[in-house]
Amino acid sequence: MRTQVAIVGAGPSGLLLGHLLLQAGVDCVIVERQSASYVLGRIRAGVLETVTTDLMTRLGIDARMNAEGLIEQGFNLATSGRVIRIDIAALTGRHVMVYGQTELTRDLMDAARDRGLEIVYEAKDVALHDVESGAPYVTYAKDGKAQRIDCAFIAGCDGFHGPSRRAIPASAAREYEREYPFGWLGILADVPPCHPELIYANTDQGFALASMRSATRSRYYIQVPLTDRVEDWSEERLWDQLAARFDPLSSAGVTRGPALEMSIAPLRSYVFETMRHGRLFLAGDSAHIVPPTGAKGLNLAASDVAYLSTALIAFFARGDEEGLAGYQAKALARIWKAERFSWYLTKLMHRFPDDGSFEHRMQAAELDYLAHSEAMQRVIAENYVGLQL
Repeated sequence: MRTQVAIVGAGPSGLLLGHLLLQAGVDCVIVERQSASYVLGRIRAGVLETVTTDLMTRLGIDARMNAEGLIEQGFNLATSGRVIRIDIAALTGRHVMVYGQTELTRDLMDAARDRGLEIVYEAKDVALHDVESGAPYVTYAKDGKAQRIDCAFIAGCDGFHGPSRRAIPASAAREYEREYPFGWLGILADVPPCHPELIYANTDQGFALASMRSATRSRYYIQVPLTDRVEDWSEERLWDQLAARFDPLSSAGVTRGPALEMSIAPLRSYVFETMRHGRLFLAGDSAHIVPPTGAKGLNLAASDVAYLSTALIAFFARGDEEGLAGYQAKALARIWKAERFSWYLTKLMHRFPDDGSFEHRMQAAELDYLAHSEAMQRVIAENYVGLQL
């Protein structure tokens, strides 16, 4: 098989890139090692910046998102029983949208079928070859048969554990990492949210987040030690913790219900600065991971794709290589700013095991300053709503 761009990974970044290239008349094929149902089963983020919603609108795949997504004009930081509302609409003139990544992925998958975007699911042993040459290719096995895709470029959109980043030799790699000493225990349930906007809470027991996926589906998290397992937590115990933290802060109180999903996710900050190597370009989680505190993961992937699709389209339309040459620097400038904000919000709202009374008072002082400073609130709002491309 021959195509212009081989895309490795059919998560949101790979699907967005495939649709943007297809819309511009650039041939592409997406190769995904998992099944379509597995990809849809991954429970991920749900806060979309305008960079992401604008891409969906540009593609004309926004009808369900606009009908079901919740426009959020602010969010809340809470500590010591006090709620600090960040009015992002008033401070920035923009908003975010709550729309689950699973639903966005479903929309992109449905549109791929309708529009003829080729996706090979359950591709085994995916490998990238000759990425430093002018003729790279991808190999994989499907139904027991070896397959090969020859292409001009490869886009690695296959996440942190995919083969794309590993195709870059160690001598060319530049990576930076920070692992955090706790995880997030999350529960997803078909219950109404306790509050109309997200609440990030810094409590004596640690961080907690009240969020939603829709008007009838809620997503809650609490900070837990890395040694904790899901099996250590009953649903009743988790709901008790959530009620203790959010009933005093929220407008409606925590409504309990059967868990659709419970999981513990570790937190990590990670940047792989080599986002281009020869004819291979990385985008999304293959190049960077952010703590979920700032709601930046999916949105950073979307901004990568916006830059990369523009560069690839210009190359195939006019032979213009300027965008390809500048892709890495442009993407990393936005990535590091998002990493900074996610790191800052994580430090501000979590209880770190090595922190003592001084660090806790510093958090309290920072939050008190934030509560009374419009300038500081504007900084928080600007970063939360998403820096402009």
